[in-house]
Amino acid sequence: MVAFMSWLADLVRPKIATRTKKDIPADLWQKCPSCNTMLYTKDLAANLQVCTQCGHHLRIGLAARLGYLFDGGQTTAISVKAPKTDPLKFKDRKTYATRLKEAKAATTQAHDACQVVSGKILGVPTIAAVMNFDFMAGSMGTYVGEAIVTAARTALAEQKPLLLVTQSGGARMQEGILSLMQMARTTAAINALKTARLPYIVLLADPTTGGVSASFAMTGDVTLAEPGAMIGFAGPRVIQQTLRTTLPEGFQTAEYLHTNGMLDAIVPRADQNRVIGTYLKLLLKQ
Repeated sequence: MVAFMSWLADLVRPKIATRTKKDIPADLWQKCPSCNTMLYTKDLAANLQVCTQCGHHLRIGLAARLGYLFDGGQTTAISVKAPKTDPLKFKDRKTYATRLKEAKAATTQAHDACQVVSGKILGVPTIAAVMNFDFMAGSMGTYVGEAIVTAARTALAEQKPLLLVTQSGGARMQEGILSLMQMARTTAAINALKTARLPYIVLLADPTTGGVSASFAMTGDVTLAEPGAMIGFAGPRVIQQTLRTTLPEGFQTAEYLHTNGMLDAIVPRADQNRVIGTYLKLLLKQ
């Protein structure tokens, strides 16, 4: 009897194991970080990475963002002169050169954390610099600085408005002071655009922090944000420990900043093409 049961177990177990080891894609479902609803990945992508249950805006990739922001998803890439990589020969657990190589391999859509394009928004020809959080957390180094300066100079030369979509953890530590210098450099380039009275609109996405929030991100003629975006310089924990105080509920969210007069509007993704295009037409008096 024991021998029979052993034989039966050897026969049945492999079949059961075969049936339970179906190849299910790891990214088939995604949990909403706000309401914890399990969302079908394809449905989430079709809804611009916005939760269908609670409206929470999850982070969205560069290609998808360009696709819904511009009319028909049509854009033309504008080349950026790449500065010298790894100027400080920085090394932590890995060399900076290695980290750049890995980031480029993981995000094939862009050379670095910002892409410059031209296209139409609600029919208005526009230059845009769109940051890419997937590339080293959207950190600002010399390439990002060069990209934003290129976008501003192109807009000035072609007499077109500039849209900047920010999404960044701040300055890139591997480039040290050279990264921090981009704060002044980019702001100066954008000021030249303002002197020429060309519209400059900023769309703040989650997160917009550090040196980015302390420079070009907060100098727009019109400053918009996505719902729920975290916007600020230092993190809440750093502020609390420094000031030894409890921060207000919702501190550093787009909604808190809007309530306190720091933003002109909070715009869901589905409305951004229309709203940004409307602002551009108003500023251009079209």
